Amino acid sequence: MRLQLPRTTLDLPAGEPVVMGILNIGRDSVADSRTFESLEQQVERGLELVAAGAGIIDIGVLSGRTDTAPIPVAEEIDQLCPLVRALADHDVLVSIDTWRADTIAAAVDAGAALINDTSGLLDPAVADIAARTSAGLVLMHTRAAPKQRNFPTYEDPVGDVLEFLRERITLATERGVAAEQILLDPGLDYAKAPQESIEVLRHLRDLAALERPILLAVSRKYFIGMLSGALPEDRLAGTIAALEFGVSLGAQIVRVHDVAQVAQYLRLRRALHGEGEVDLLGRPDDDRLKWIAPK
Repeated sequence: MRLQLPRTTLDLPAGEPVVMGILNIGRDSVADSRTFESLEQQVERGLELVAAGAGIIDIGVLSGRTDTAPIPVAEEIDQLCPLVRALADHDVLVSIDTWRADTIAAAVDAGAALINDTSGLLDPAVADIAARTSAGLVLMHTRAAPKQRNFPTYEDPVGDVLEFLRERITLATERGVAAEQILLDPGLDYAKAPQESIEVLRHLRDLAALERPILLAVSRKYFIGMLSGALPEDRLAGTIAALEFGVSLGAQIVRVHDVAQVAQYLRLRRALHGEGEVDLLGRPDDDRLKWIAPK
């Protein structure tokens, strides 16, 4: 499986997902209390995530939470584009987490390579931007408009995800987006009750019928909190459990907050699932890897 982006093509072999690091620069994140006030701090954080193992940095100003109103488009552009430009200048693959076409057009012009449209292509103009610029396009399942609380009742949540994404693929390709530009997100927690998100994740392999790579966004999700009782920033263990399940079922890109820990998990996973010799990063003469130094 491959994902075509403006200046590169990502090869996505089974069982070796690319890590997408989350960089929220707004003030109302769903699951991350950290704030980065200055552009310098934001760039430093983005480069830290790359050094920790992220192959893509997903930048968002607006959160998905439904208890806050979105800021004006012009303000979103003013916050987002300088960081996009700065990271792109460092040859970082940048994804933008938004649904508003004017913001997306400005961010792609600033160097963003991937459009993470969390509205499920509510505005077809977003597909036109992807077609014109060759930017990658995430098609996410949701039956609710952004920032609106809506938990519809699904007779078959898995079937609804497949039907919706199939329709959106058709819409995007009819507007000129190449199939190789498209990435699919089942939209866990978006317009879904926890039980429905769990049901969709259990059947993630069914999305293989759509013949496009899968973006798995499970990091610190609400359904993990409902299963475990853990607060958002205490859900790393649950996140890794959900990642293991999803990667085993075919996820090719994983969107996460805790990049270093997830990169370590994926490195161990590759080694244990592989055959033959493994590449060891540690040095045999480094006693710090054996035990904690005595006090």
